[in-house]
Parts: sequence; structure tokens; C-alpha cells
Amino acid sequence: MLSQFTKVCRCGIATSAMKQINKVTVIGGGQMGAGIAQVAAAAGDQVTLVDVNDSVLQNSEKTILKSLERVVKKKYAESPEAGSAYIEDIMDRISTNTDVMAASKDVDLVIEAIVENLGVKQELFKKLDGIASSNTIFASNTSSLPIREIAKATNRLDRFGGVHFFNPVPLMKLVEIVKAPETSQATFDTLTKWGKKLGKTTVSCQDTPGFLVNRLLVPYLMEAVRLYERGHGSKEDIDVAMKLGASYPMGPFELADYVGLDTCKFIIDGWSELEPDNPLFKPSPLLNELVAEGKLGRKSGEGFYTYKK
Repeated sequence: MLSQFTKVCRCGIATSAMKQINKVTVIGGGQMGAGIAQVAAAAGDQVTLVDVNDSVLQNSEKTILKSLERVVKKKYAESPEAGSAYIEDIMDRISTNTDVMAASKDVDLVIEAIVENLGVKQELFKKLDGIASSNTIFASNTSSLPIREIAKATNRLDRFGGVHFFNPVPLMKLVEIVKAPETSQATFDTLTKWGKKLGKTTVSCQDTPGFLVNRLLVPYLMEAVRLYERGHGSKEDIDVAMKLGASYPMGPFELADYVGLDTCKFIIDGWSELEPDNPLFKPSPLLNELVAEGKLGRKSGEGFYTYKK
């Protein structure tokens, strides 16, 4: 019998067909993973959120609950009972598991939101490839690593794509759907349809460094740092200039602190390795110094600016 991910054309040859995603495993219980789990469950999917650490998963559930309570406060202000039912309905569709293999055996989609390390991601998907159903689509939420390089650890390059959400996931409206060279059109269409089911606006991306948003955003952040390094403007003035002159909601230094300076450094270092002669990808001595000192931005209490804990 043909799988649900294939159909037979009149010539009798099996061809890929778009499938429906209803059961999802999200690997990584951090802020991104919890956000993806929340929006998928809110769209009606059965979701399993996976992390190796029980305490991380407990925090994930608390994060999701707080996020839903904020939604209810606005959406169901006049009907507390309906708000409580809304929260209960979504939370009932989310389960947690510390066994990634057991959680990935019989699902429509496995999406990872773990550390931005190519080797770690490859090792994870290599193990999953041997246990997951042949119908299961694999996807990565990576913001900077090549999808094809991650997918090469598996035997399902045609069923592997990128689904790049933005932080915070429940509020940000965009999802980048990434098509690697071997990603089948059916897989791409399925992931696009799923992104729209979550209530997101999707954009199509090729498997190039940073896809669309980060490919423009990270060089912009780095050029702001270089302006500051050269003494061409204070970080405060540069932030004010971009907010008032370009109508950006945050200045580049505020945004870099929000994203995480270690994340910015990881991305630019990786791109510099890929294209060492590209001036847009040139690393920053100041950024390297701040990260070495543990000044990572908002999450550490200090980056380009200092924050109250």
C-alpha cells in the first residue's frame, strides 16, 4: 500500500503529494520550542514537547500557561469561563517527554529548536531518521545554519525543510519556510500550509546564509557595531537615529542585546567561515570582547547596555 505521502499518477508512477500535519513533536523546551508548541496546539495539533531535562519542561509549561493567560486577558475579558476553557483546551493538546526517540516515532512532523550547533543537530536527526516513520517530515528552526547540511545526516533529504519562527513565537507573525536543493515540492507545500494553519504569514526562502530576514538584519547590526567601534557615533545616538529616522521599533544595539550577543557572534562567525572575503561578514573585536566577558545582553543583565535583573 502506498503511504499517505504519495499518490499514483495515471502512468502508474508514485509521486509525492502534500500531506496534512496534525501530530507534531517539538524538540527543545526553551523559549522558541515552547512558543512553537503553543501555537501548534492553539491551531489544533497534538503536540509533544521534548527536552532531556524535566525542570526545563516544567518551565516550558509555565511559560506557555503565562502566555495563554495574557491572551485570555485580552480576548476573553468579558467571559472568564470561556477563557479558562480556552487555556484548558490548548494545554490538553500539549504533552511533554524526555525520551526524544519515543516521542518521534509516529508523528507527522518533527521540528527541532535546540542549540545552534551543526554537529549536535546532525547527530539528533541521524538518530531520529532510524526511528521515525518514513512519512514523517523533519524540519529545523535554525536561524543561520544550512538546512541541507543538517539534512545530510539523514536519508530523507526530500522530506527535510526549514521552518524558521521568530521570537516571541506567539506574537511574531512571520515564518520563513526554507527549501533546500533536495527538499521536495510536496514537503515545501506541506510546511507552508502548516505555517499558515498556525495563523502565520509565510515567506519562501532558498537555503542561503540567514535566509531572508537574518541575511539583512545581522549585517545591519554588525555595521552599527562597526560605526561605534570607529567612533562615528555613540550607541545611544545610533539607536535613536534608527528609531526616529527609519521608524525602527528598536535601535540596533537594543536589538542585539535582545537577540543575545552570543547568538549574533555565533551567526557572524559561521558566515565569516563560509565567506571569509565578504566584508559584511567581518567579525567585530568589540562583540567578541563582550561575549568573552559574559556580557550577552538582556539575558545576562548586561551587553551593550546594563539591565536591571
